[in-house]
Amino acid sequence: MRGLLAALCAFALLIPAQANAWGFYAHRTTADIAEANISPAARAEMRRLMRAEAGLGTPECALTSVQDASTWPDCVRRSFWRWGYTASWHYRTAPICEAYNPRANCSGGNCVTAQIERNHRILADESLPDHVRLQALAFMVHFAGDVHMPLHSGDKNDRGGNDREADYGAVPGLNLHWIWDGPLAERAVTDPAHPVVRRYSAAELADLGGGDAADWGRESWQIAREFIYPTAFDTDEVCAGELPMKTVYTEEDIAKSVPIARRRVQQAGVRIADLLESAFAPGPLPEPSR
Repeated sequence: MRGLLAALCAFALLIPAQANAWGFYAHRTTADIAEANISPAARAEMRRLMRAEAGLGTPECALTSVQDASTWPDCVRRSFWRWGYTASWHYRTAPICEAYNPRANCSGGNCVTAQIERNHRILADESLPDHVRLQALAFMVHFAGDVHMPLHSGDKNDRGGNDREADYGAVPGLNLHWIWDGPLAERAVTDPAHPVVRRYSAAELADLGGGDAADWGRESWQIAREFIYPTAFDTDEVCAGELPMKTVYTEEDIAKSVPIARRRVQQAGVRIADLLESAFAPGPLPEPSR
């Protein structure tokens, strides 16, 4: 048994960080949830736009489904010479020990909350070419997922937990961000006792939906501040001083975190569905939040 555990740990450490990212587990699940909760009209319009895929000029990164859309921005980012300018669009970290400011750390609209609004507006503009709107759809779907991962918003001078080494139960050598990106996200969305991909009731939609990108970023920041850092470092005084650069995310910590991670995935999926519906609905273009 010890040999098997050691082999599994070694295998986990050999997997590249990107393969274990939220994009691999949670992003595609948010897309599945969104697809299950949009109207036939919105689904048809989305599929019509995807016929313009060739116009994007990204044959190495497919964009023929909403599931593809949920990971397309991470795929194209590998071609840094072309897409490197989008790197800062995937997050907007805010210090957990300062008052939350939805406008900080977003110069020129180069952050996740601003890009959700920008791409929603582009998607809704029927005067634009289909391939332009399709690209906006992919960015919008992906970034709406990103903003729901708490460590894309909350930070304690550690790049959203990337600089905090953390063991995940018996698996050593990860970091706090990676844990929430990868193994915790996988565990949250693959629990057969709590299926997340389904048609939600009106009451569930009301509970999980609502708000705008700035609200979603604030929610994530609050989870980082009030739950993730205190849980990871066993203290309610995360802002009283420096935290260790290494910790252990115990099985007890994992068990407490899974329901929170699951709810963030559900919220993202439902809110992506809302974004798609409003972008494809007739009427005036949505105004950006102030």
